[in-house]
Parts: sequence; C-alpha cells; structure tokens
Amino acid sequence: MESFKKYPATLFLLVLTTLVFLAMQIVYFGQATETLAVFNFGGMYGDVVVQMPSQLWRLITPIFVHIGWEHFLFNSLTLYFVGQLAESIWGSGKFLLLYLLSGIMGNIFTLFFTPSVVAAGASTSLFGLFGAIVILGYFGHNPFLKQLGRNYQALIAINLLFNLFMPSVSIAGHLGGIIGGLVSAIILPSRTEKGAFKPGQRFLALLLYLGLALGLLFLGFHR
Repeated sequence: MESFKKYPATLFLLVLTTLVFLAMQIVYFGQATETLAVFNFGGMYGDVVVQMPSQLWRLITPIFVHIGWEHFLFNSLTLYFVGQLAESIWGSGKFLLLYLLSGIMGNIFTLFFTPSVVAAGASTSLFGLFGAIVILGYFGHNPFLKQLGRNYQALIAINLLFNLFMPSVSIAGHLGGIIGGLVSAIILPSRTEKGAFKPGQRFLALLLYLGLALGLLFLGFHR
C-alpha cells in the first residue's frame, strides 16, 4: 500500500482496469471473450466509429478493456511495474496524460489500419510507456534511463517481431502506441530530464501528434 500512495495514478489505472474486467465477467459470465462482449464494453471497431462519429469515445475506452484472464493479468502486471517507473519520471498528472495519449494514438492506428477488427487492451498505452522511456533515455543524460531505454528498445523489437506471427494481436495498435509515446514524451516535461527537449521541440512534437492523429482520422473517415 505504501508504494500505491507514492504512485496514485498507477493505482487509479489498475483499479479502473480491474473493475472493468470484473464487470465484463459478471455481465457476460463465461462469454466475456466474445466479440460482442468486447465491443459492448468499449472495444475499438473502426468501421462502426466511421459510420457513427458519436462513438469516437472508443479511442479511449479500449485501453481499459481486456480479452480474457491472461490478457488482463499480463497487462496489469506490466502496468504495475512500468507504471510506477514512468510515474516517478513524469509525475502523476503527466504520466496519466502520457498513458492516455499513447493509448489514443494506438487506437487511431487500429481504426485506420484494421477498421474491421474489434480490438482492445492496455498494450497500446504500455507500448507508449516503453517508447517514451526509450526516447527520454536517448536524449537525456541519466545513465540509468539510458541503459533502461536500450533494454526497452530490444523489448519493443522482440515484441513487434512476435506480433507478426500472432494474428490475434493488433500490431497496428502497438505501433501507434509506440509512436504516441515517443512524441508525447517530447511534449511532456519530465521530472528527471527537464532540459532534454527545448520549448520549440515540444511545440513541434505537439503539432506532430495533433497532425498525425487528425490526419489519420480524416483519412479513415473519408476513404
């Protein structure tokens, strides 16, 4: 509990993710992994969002929806460990924003590249956290973050390679999450590496994030 007091944003995300998962098990007892259950609880389904723009809230909700116990437990454990690290680097508020911005970009990529697939999971945001730590380690001066960033580069590469042979995994969402995390890490000043990026670079990164997000949404809605 002491660690959770130090990392309230990580605790909030874990509790919310757990509550959504348990609610799915109760409402769809024994059938919570079915496509309809995932969709009804907020999974991303690009074709529906394109036809019904009022459902753009699905850019956020899939972050908290998981398909089965293994999916839920793996992502929750990753969030527990990497979330505390990222929250200590960026602070609670910026960490929460980084988590959401990464997930949103991942879900935009899912909408655009795999519109006919129902997808969900926190891995869009988690890959964003990995990407954020990689770029901060690369441009910062902290030796621990530099080594951790190199480790995460290998982790990202291995995971994306495995994704190519796992059709049930959204590689588009993972790539989008990584890109979202990389760009968001430039936008959001960290506690440990405040001088890693200049104000002009942060502004350009913000324009890049908005341009990429809005551009893909526009193309997705008009193809």
